[in-house]
Amino acid sequence: MSGFYDDLETRSADAREAAQLEALNAQLAQNGLQAVSGLDGLAEVPVLRKADLVARQAETPPFGGLPVHNLAHVFQSPGPIYEPGGVSHDWWRMGRFLHACGIGKGDVVQNCFGYHLTPAGMIFESGARAVGAAVLPAGTGQTELQVRAARDIGITAYAGTPDYLKVILEKADEMGVTLGFTRAGVGGGALFPSLRQWYIDRGISCLQCYATADLGNIAYESDAMEGMIVDEHVIVEIVTPGTGDPVAAGEVGEVVVTTLNPDYPLVRFATGDLSAVMTGQSPCGRTNMRIRGWMGRADQTTKIKGMFVRPEQVAQLVAKHDEIDRARVVASREGERDVMTVRIETRAEDAAAFEGTVSEVLKLKGQIELVSPGGLPRDGLVIEDVRSYD
Repeated sequence: MSGFYDDLETRSADAREAAQLEALNAQLAQNGLQAVSGLDGLAEVPVLRKADLVARQAETPPFGGLPVHNLAHVFQSPGPIYEPGGVSHDWWRMGRFLHACGIGKGDVVQNCFGYHLTPAGMIFESGARAVGAAVLPAGTGQTELQVRAARDIGITAYAGTPDYLKVILEKADEMGVTLGFTRAGVGGGALFPSLRQWYIDRGISCLQCYATADLGNIAYESDAMEGMIVDEHVIVEIVTPGTGDPVAAGEVGEVVVTTLNPDYPLVRFATGDLSAVMTGQSPCGRTNMRIRGWMGRADQTTKIKGMFVRPEQVAQLVAKHDEIDRARVVASREGERDVMTVRIETRAEDAAAFEGTVSEVLKLKGQIELVSPGGLPRDGLVIEDVRSYD
């Protein structure tokens, strides 16, 4: 396997900017927007936020009137937000990341991203196809069967959230089964240093990407593991949260992305994630801009177990029960796994009475803690992330 996915990864800054500007103006034209003379002209284009997209899709279903071409799939993410999907080569641009992970022909990837409604499973399957790897479409759950399949098929690589591979490997240990994983490409949540080291100690190289259901792959790690390299077919800006104004180089701000996918031309789509641009070039030889990776949320929306939990979902939970005064979702870690605790301010005494609503509204199961009226802090937080990212 060659060191780079293609020649785009090592082109000069001038060549990259010229190609991206041409593609950008084609995207702007599709959206009925005026052409710009340089990439910095993007700062004059309004930012599109998730809340705006939800409202537009409700008014003009399913894609809010945005131009969509070569549609093959329609997906639904929490919000709800509907995303189109295509089947042309590497439609979500995930092959570049999997190649950087060392995954390619001869590999069989256990794809533990979900295939139901949300596009994550298809995103990674498309990338595996682009690098010539075979796929076991595993999803999550039925861990004992996943262990047996990994052994019987001879699985060599994993794709999924950072912590679920550990669940599989620990189940294999319980069963006395030796598995052949040597590489892992993860996303959908933070890869904590302690967990990456745990995999290294098991002989597994684990790299992470930064991708979303709307945009596909945005940035990815290489074996240099110095920040995340921006994908060749997106333009990333770091802006002051809530304004769309670019921040000074190196400052933390909100990640705003323009895709250069002509099938779904999202322009200045605000992710709600925080990051910062890194100076210099990656030691791996790739020449594109690097970002520091995920550094938190510009709003209180938080990713837990690979799923976003939003403030409006917490409000829905409160509205569904008259006996709930307030609620707060707390994201923490137990060992190497995410834990969601839902603290409910109520006079009720039976936490089980709220379990069904929590699962229905937040789309995740979590621990429920009842708090007496007045017991939650009045600090404006409805989602609190107490995990350490050091």
